[in-house]
Amino acid sequence: MAYIFLDESGDLGFNFKKKKTSKFFVVTVLFVEQKRPVEKLIRKVHAGLRKKFIIRTSALHAAKEEPVNITRICRGLVDKNCKLMTIYLNKTKVYTNLRKEKHVLYNYIVNILLDRIMNRRLISKKDGIILVASRRETNKFLNENFRDYLHRQIKSNHGAEFKVEIKTPAQEKCLQAADIASWSIFRKYEYSDDTYYQILKPIIVEENALYK
Repeated sequence: MAYIFLDESGDLGFNFKKKKTSKFFVVTVLFVEQKRPVEKLIRKVHAGLRKKFIIRTSALHAAKEEPVNITRICRGLVDKNCKLMTIYLNKTKVYTNLRKEKHVLYNYIVNILLDRIMNRRLISKKDGIILVASRRETNKFLNENFRDYLHRQIKSNHGAEFKVEIKTPAQEKCLQAADIASWSIFRKYEYSDDTYYQILKPIIVEENALYK
């Protein structure tokens, strides 16, 4: 069984007068043939926090982590030969009509990423593929729409057995690694800070802008 873990950084808000609205939106997938090595990496970082008597929630989150922990996870993903693919979106270039259809835009971006992974045969579809997406919606209808859309696209275009799961990072440890990877890439575009991006660069197999 192959696994794809999906997360994003930034937001899909288009009111740039708001202080916290990001200029860029980044969607990243972390894909592996075996997820256990990534789970062990996350557990190891958590264990280090416990030894320091740091009281934490059950999930690591990039925006709240110390640089040393982010560096450890980035290096660990490289050491374990994981793969990353990302699409970054300069929101100022998004067409006006799509700004009002954020869920359609998001589904479209994710489908592009999955298409590229499948077309380049970067992951085996022999025993089936599980996509685990970080929960970003509480609306049950939108989550079902997301699942159904991707399942139809992959099944019809690539003939692969494909399952979509939506979980929290606390439920799926590998999503914590995907969060840190996506955030690291996002910082390159949003803040011109490529500190962690440079660590991950050897395992980024593709990195493209949606609109230029």
